[in-house]
Amino acid sequence: MADQVTANPGLLMSVEELHDRLGDDNLCIVDARASHLFAAGHIPGAVHLDLYGISLNNTSDEAFDAFMWMFQYLLGSRGIGSDKTVVWYEDNSGMRAARGFWVCEYFDHNDVHMLDGGLDAWQAAGYDVTTDCVVPEVAPLTGDPIAERHVGADILHGMLERDDVISLDTRSDGEYYGTAVRAARGGAIPGAVHVEYVNNLAEDGTFKSIDELRAMYDALGVTPEKEIVPY
Repeated sequence: MADQVTANPGLLMSVEELHDRLGDDNLCIVDARASHLFAAGHIPGAVHLDLYGISLNNTSDEAFDAFMWMFQYLLGSRGIGSDKTVVWYEDNSGMRAARGFWVCEYFDHNDVHMLDGGLDAWQAAGYDVTTDCVVPEVAPLTGDPIAERHVGADILHGMLERDDVISLDTRSDGEYYGTAVRAARGGAIPGAVHVEYVNNLAEDGTFKSIDELRAMYDALGVTPEKEIVPY
């Protein structure tokens, strides 16, 4: 964890930091796993919101704006408010928690985090889980959208010839190569760099050190001076 905070102190929260803040009225912990996993045991005080199946296949401006308006209401109804410290987690440092983190960042939330290592790291540290559920109090997500944190398909298509833009495909090998088709067509965006998201993680499900991540991405040309569009 120490290496990561040097690069971005606002992204990750360790299980020790979260444990020390349990009971804080300003804290909102969000379990992004499937509902049956949440019911079997979760971090005390956590609310449940699985975003996995909530997606959009039309990124036109009108459709996207309506979709994100729905998201803004949904998160607020779970107590994920702009005035809260929000911590998303799942079993490890996975894509469900990352999706929730991004939605909050899109709405200019300045105090949102992922739990490094997720529930696996929490339990490995010896911390308790519970089956007790809390009733979330509505806490509006009031921040204005930051438009540049989203790139629609048409916009990205017009950027493909630029040397300073990289499409970063974070899906599985099968999806990238077109052998596993989960969209209208198989394959990848032309010229996309492929790094399945699991390659960002160490064996214990926490993020690799910043030095390891930087070396991996530098070798692929994914560098800070370029505009990176993950998908």
